[in-house]
Amino acid sequence: MRITMAQLNPTVGDVDSSVESIRGVMAKYANETDLVVFPELFICGYPPRDLLEKRSFRGRIKRALAQIFEISAGYPTTGMIVGAPTENKDGGLNGLYNSAVFVCAGKVIGVANKRLLPVYDVFDERRYFDTSGDPDVIEFKGERIGVTICEDMWNIPGAWSGKRYTDDPVAELAKKGATMIVNISASPFCDGKEKARCDIISAHARNNGIPFVFVNQVGGNDELVFDGRSMFFGSDGVPAEVLPAFEEKVLTIDTGTEKRIIRYIPQDKMLAVKNALVLGIRDYMRKCGFQKAVIGLSGGIDSAVTCALAAEAIGSSNVTAVTMPSGYSSPESEAYSRKLAENLGIDLRIIPIKDIYNDYICLLDKEIDRLGTEDVEVYMQNIQARIRGNILMAFSNRYGWLLLTTGNKSEMAVGYCTLYGDMAGGLAVISDVPKTMVYGLAAQINRAGEVIPREIIERVPSAELKPGQTDQDTLPEYGVLDDILALYLEEGYPASEIAEKGYDPGTVKWVIEAVRKNEYKRKQAPPGLKVTTKAFGTGRRMPIAARYGH
Repeated sequence: MRITMAQLNPTVGDVDSSVESIRGVMAKYANETDLVVFPELFICGYPPRDLLEKRSFRGRIKRALAQIFEISAGYPTTGMIVGAPTENKDGGLNGLYNSAVFVCAGKVIGVANKRLLPVYDVFDERRYFDTSGDPDVIEFKGERIGVTICEDMWNIPGAWSGKRYTDDPVAELAKKGATMIVNISASPFCDGKEKARCDIISAHARNNGIPFVFVNQVGGNDELVFDGRSMFFGSDGVPAEVLPAFEEKVLTIDTGTEKRIIRYIPQDKMLAVKNALVLGIRDYMRKCGFQKAVIGLSGGIDSAVTCALAAEAIGSSNVTAVTMPSGYSSPESEAYSRKLAENLGIDLRIIPIKDIYNDYICLLDKEIDRLGTEDVEVYMQNIQARIRGNILMAFSNRYGWLLLTTGNKSEMAVGYCTLYGDMAGGLAVISDVPKTMVYGLAAQINRAGEVIPREIIERVPSAELKPGQTDQDTLPEYGVLDDILALYLEEGYPASEIAEKGYDPGTVKWVIEAVRKNEYKRKQAPPGLKVTTKAFGTGRRMPIAARYGH
């Protein structure tokens, strides 16, 4: 059978554009294929979230399905599998299924509803969908096709560290005589997930002795980035075709050539993270209607990496950087910022804030008692960050540019950031990138030649908000901090077990307490692009007014 995998990039809610994408793919490929497969919930984009609770939106989806039946009628020998919400006619808790609608010649020849509805990390599907009964195969052109949806395949012991289910829809379909499995997905990217997907698909194909077709969504939707990487595996569990990552691609495969073996290597980690962030920026801006971005450039590595990613995502001519030296900024910071801007070809504005800061302090000295006359207290440091945030937001308001924030995950975790200052903005590009990974990204960006000046990469990290300041005056060494954060946030270890791994108990306690105390800051942060297994935001929902142990 010839199957066309349509790895496409929908915009959530834009039902009309999804229908037109389907129309275009069918016009180009229908006459050379037997079956065209689109991703999970392609009609409405994933994740649609509470749009599904709007009656008018559900009505638009019904009308879109009727249009798809009309499109299908024009190609009577070609089938389509399209992901869409469908009505649960029995009522149910939510009244909707997450479905794969199998259409041919303008008629529905089968509907497969998602069995395993994830409710962990960024997923909340039981809020919107009902689960259905046992799956069944769909007969089409001499094949018995078992259609599954995303999570339905994530049930291979040892293949990944996520949740396990008692049901295995893929195995059930194989027992019912399926000669092929098709899985439509909206599986978001995170570091290491591509290999897990590959292992899972390979195991299903090999264990059941039938080929496996996996079609994944691509593109950025809010904080989630979907990497595509759709795959076709032969019945021996060996990949026969793998589509590219982070780009749209439509490709027709022939399951009769399933013994074909390709040289498949998972993406390089840092290249994948970089490409995910670039796509996340590009799609967030495009889908929200922004053409240009503004970034505060400090002369440090975080803002440099953010600038480089933005320039790649939307073009250098669409990025404006603003450097705002204070009385505590070193001359090198401005010089390095200039060099980076020249390397990237971006517009650089220089706006000193020393006088504005002095006016603030002069005014506040009449109202606020200082603890010490010599030290630059925290509130005074934060004033500088907030002045900078206000200046950047002025550019954003005046010109309609999106302000990209530059704080990394390590800083966000322990609150080493200023609310309404460097946290002000519309998209937190590297808020899920630990500091140690930021250096890896810088190396990746510089792989073909120096983009980020070597001096920026090698300098000691500093907020430069008081004389002689370095990050390690306040924080543990970043390698240690990131290790502890990974164990606590991503792997769920308590303080005692983290300390048993060789970390200083006092440091571990300080880190965990800092994470807990700064929940209120992160609740007010802009959305951040997810690239690790546990990102701040919708994937981590902790209370603020709470007391709990380490």
